[in-house]
Amino acid sequence: MVLSRRMFLKACGCAAGALGAGALVGCGSDGAASSDADGATAGAAPAAGVGVGPDGESQVVITMTPSSEPAAGFDPLVNWGAGEHVHEPLIQSTLIATDNNLAFVNDLATDYGCSDDGLTWTFHIRDDVKFTDGVPLTAEDVAFTINGIVNGQAAEADLSMVREARAVDAVTCEIAMERPNNALLYTLAVVGIVPAHGYGEDYGEHPIGSGRYMLEQWDRGQQVILRANPDYYGEKPLMDRVVVLFMEEDASLAAASAGTVDVAYTSAALAGAVPAGYTLLNCASVDSRGISLPCNPAGTDVVVEGDMVYMGGNDVTSDIAVRRALNLGIDRAAMIEHVLAGFGRAAYSVGDGMPWSSAAMEVETDAAAAEALLDEAGWARGDGGMRSRDGVPCAFDLYYAANDSTRQALAYDFADQCAALGIAVTPKGASWDDIYARQYADPVLWGWGSNSPVELYELTYSTGWGNYAQYMNETVDANLEAAQAARTVEESYPFYQAAQWDAASGTGVAPEGAATWVWLANVDHLYFEREGLAVAEQKPHPHGHGWSLVNNIDRWSWS
Repeated sequence: MVLSRRMFLKACGCAAGALGAGALVGCGSDGAASSDADGATAGAAPAAGVGVGPDGESQVVITMTPSSEPAAGFDPLVNWGAGEHVHEPLIQSTLIATDNNLAFVNDLATDYGCSDDGLTWTFHIRDDVKFTDGVPLTAEDVAFTINGIVNGQAAEADLSMVREARAVDAVTCEIAMERPNNALLYTLAVVGIVPAHGYGEDYGEHPIGSGRYMLEQWDRGQQVILRANPDYYGEKPLMDRVVVLFMEEDASLAAASAGTVDVAYTSAALAGAVPAGYTLLNCASVDSRGISLPCNPAGTDVVVEGDMVYMGGNDVTSDIAVRRALNLGIDRAAMIEHVLAGFGRAAYSVGDGMPWSSAAMEVETDAAAAEALLDEAGWARGDGGMRSRDGVPCAFDLYYAANDSTRQALAYDFADQCAALGIAVTPKGASWDDIYARQYADPVLWGWGSNSPVELYELTYSTGWGNYAQYMNETVDANLEAAQAARTVEESYPFYQAAQWDAASGTGVAPEGAATWVWLANVDHLYFEREGLAVAEQKPHPHGHGWSLVNNIDRWSWS
């Protein structure tokens, strides 16, 4: 899934094609990871060549998916750090950040606050920070960055709630809002500050920042090398050099099996094949898989951005009894065991376990209750056990990304479980271009999840860009608006919860309400971790199997 929902050679004993030529930095005589099959022993110093860079510095070599490579480079004004797969930008500093409990902490900011009307945020920043070219970072750079995103056509960070930013003085920046919206803070926690004096068309390839690391080398399609910033104003990074290799899943396994990398991403299907000298690192996530359920009847076209018309509506999922039955009838635990080998947990919303999540989203599997709902709604079983009503089969197509084997397996497991309820589901693997054309007319198996409530808002609000179900309710909208307008993020939580289910009004998107989605699983993020490497405690990983792992790479170390 991409955000624009609109609009290797033999090397160090690896199999041919497993590593690109540029991946040689991770092997051989340059001092990077060796192919010693035994690896390092936990609690002991790394084996010779493991964890040591070419100049004798501490080093870690990591694999990531090819899609983790930033196509536009390391430019926060495009999508580096923000966008669909959010993470800390490393090369640049941010005004604020989040700790392991997702509480906001200061980075460049020394303090900040919001006016009583919610329309002006004021940030005071440090006066001891320099970019890697030696020029001091000031509030002018902060304002330049924010305005660049607000006015940038290619920017993926969501600062649509901002009118403009301005530097009051060297250490004070004011942000004028279009409307009150405390979700600003979640975006600012991943927006890297760029230099007003040093930003140009080639910035993404040659970034100047003030963060924990600097870009040492980028070989497109192969690898990125980061080196610790010697002038960083914060705590000195423990890991001096970071090598990231971009490769497919099978190549990642081959690299770990050959001992040429220190952390290799993997999937549930391959998690049992832990190479010698490695352990399995399991990172909990809010990386959710769920199915949107169109709430309007077929023929309800959807107009987007004024002139784009999409087919909309579905005569089966528009029946609330079907949507509620799907939520009740699916055995998520069995699905996770079948498809993910147990490496996941049941999903009930786009933000399970987050402070803004609602217990009302959770539902116990009850196939008998699901069948009773369908019976009462007139969906009667016929020959073969499948249901229909007034000559209309209780059947629909389920679209999923054809290149995603996990989504394919989830889709087919879902279809099997639905068949037991008498609902005929036909999984259809397709390209994203084809899926986008059907996104309002057919159920789609999506991947979502972030460490902010922005996705909950956009998937639920009547005019949200992710409201594929096209459920529209004034009470739900009012609660979502109140959540964003709250003076603090803590005060927003009850409103987000009420948008999911408000018992007093009997409204919301929960299974006992509109049941606009059926959520299936939160997918664990799995990695092979070389013994002797201490990966720092992780925040819950958002959607995207990549850069979120290295948010705190500066705190990793070799034992």
